[in-house]
Amino acid sequence: MTAPAFDDLERGHVVLAPDPFKTDDDATRPWVIVNSERHPFDGEQYVAMGMTTRTWYEHRVPFDPGDFRHRSAPRDSSILPHAVTSPTPNLLTDYVCRVRDEPLDRAVEQLRSYL
Repeated sequence: MTAPAFDDLERGHVVLAPDPFKTDDDATRPWVIVNSERHPFDGEQYVAMGMTTRTWYEHRVPFDPGDFRHRSAPRDSSILPHAVTSPTPNLLTDYVCRVRDEPLDRAVEQLRSYL
């Protein structure tokens, strides 16, 4: 599998994009796409959750080694359900990997409980 075009991403793709929660202008972080193709602006805008390798976040959703479908992310990677953004393809800088739906479903359910 080759890396998808940024305007053709699907649920589970992990990409790098600017981090709006950091003050450093060059700060990027991995984001996992959590929307489905039913998103009204799919391909033009995505719903994404931040990822981290910090293991002390209590409310993170960790990945298991078997969760990666194409390539992988750094060891101890997790989803941060509280860190949500809506990037457009022009903000994306790199493709990282793709993950299975199970951890995404857990993260989305956790976000729903916050709302």
